[in-house]
Amino acid sequence: MQDIGLAISKFIFRKVSLMLALLLSVAGCSSQSTEEVRAIQIYQDWELEPGDAIAGHSVLGGLGDISIELKGGSVYAPFDGRVQPNVKGCVIFSTPQIPAYLFRLCGLKRPNLGQVSQGEAIGSGRYLQFAALRRQPDGRWALVEPAIDILERTLEKP
Repeated sequence: MQDIGLAISKFIFRKVSLMLALLLSVAGCSSQSTEEVRAIQIYQDWELEPGDAIAGHSVLGGLGDISIELKGGSVYAPFDGRVQPNVKGCVIFSTPQIPAYLFRLCGLKRPNLGQVSQGEAIGSGRYLQFAALRRQPDGRWALVEPAIDILERTLEKP
């Protein structure tokens, strides 16, 4: 019985933390753009995900993310598309060219929100946490391994 109560408490804590992170990201991004927060339901459910916090430190990556050292460099739009805020410290890139996929980019400072053209800088930072997500038949998104050519397009200015 205690295990069930602990599991329920953890679940409620995660959901409240995520909602708080979403609210903070909206407040933090409202002066930059009128882009609305894009909340996505992830198919996999892990205890720690981007937007969570541990001992006052933000979690920017989790299982399924690729960590890339940028050393202050920029990341670029791999296609024409849209950049929207997600959880705190993360944005979602979407493109009509591959509508079944989203790319979550975490760790960027002052990201360029809204419509972007292929090759346009999305943001820069010390590192990038990159996740590729594929739409599932039930409407949720599953983390998948990103294609190397997409990562190259994101990291190299054309």
